[in-house]
Amino acid sequence: MAPMLDRRGALVGLGGLAALWATPVVAAAQAAGQPVLAWTPKALTPDQARTLAAACERIIPATDTPGAIAAGVPQFIDRQLAGWFEPLEAERLRSGLVRLDAEARAKAGAPFAALPAARQDALLREADAEGQAAAKQLKPHWFLSLREITTVAYFTSEPGATKALRYDPVPGDYRGCVPLKDIGRGWATT
Repeated sequence: MAPMLDRRGALVGLGGLAALWATPVVAAAQAAGQPVLAWTPKALTPDQARTLAAACERIIPATDTPGAIAAGVPQFIDRQLAGWFEPLEAERLRSGLVRLDAEARAKAGAPFAALPAARQDALLREADAEGQAAAKQLKPHWFLSLREITTVAYFTSEPGATKALRYDPVPGDYRGCVPLKDIGRGWATT
């Protein structure tokens, strides 16, 4: 008679099965030259999530402060798409990510997330120009939504509020109209 598994044994077995399943998925992403996701999307497909992460990182790249990926911006946006965005707005953003990836494949022969930063920037500038033209006609555009939610997500994250901005949980005296050169960069307070 085979011994019964305890919970720990069952979890170890399930972990092994998960590793066996994940290996071909990770290998396929790496073979396509795309980065491997370190998180599981709730509202996006893995390809959309990789495109989102790459676009967010180009909107707010890592410099002397953490970039959008390090701040968890793609995960934040995915959670918002899953539970907060209006369905039409969520679909517009998802469709925009699909379109951005399709344009990258058509123009550069590779997925957006696998392109070099300069090529990603060029495609995002094109999307921004389209968005600006749409805004002049008072029409919504997916890229303007993406840029806005990326900025909000970044500057409300801990790295964005404490490393990109100066965080002061208890601000001192109000000093209006202070030249930016005197304070260095913007402040975040609660």
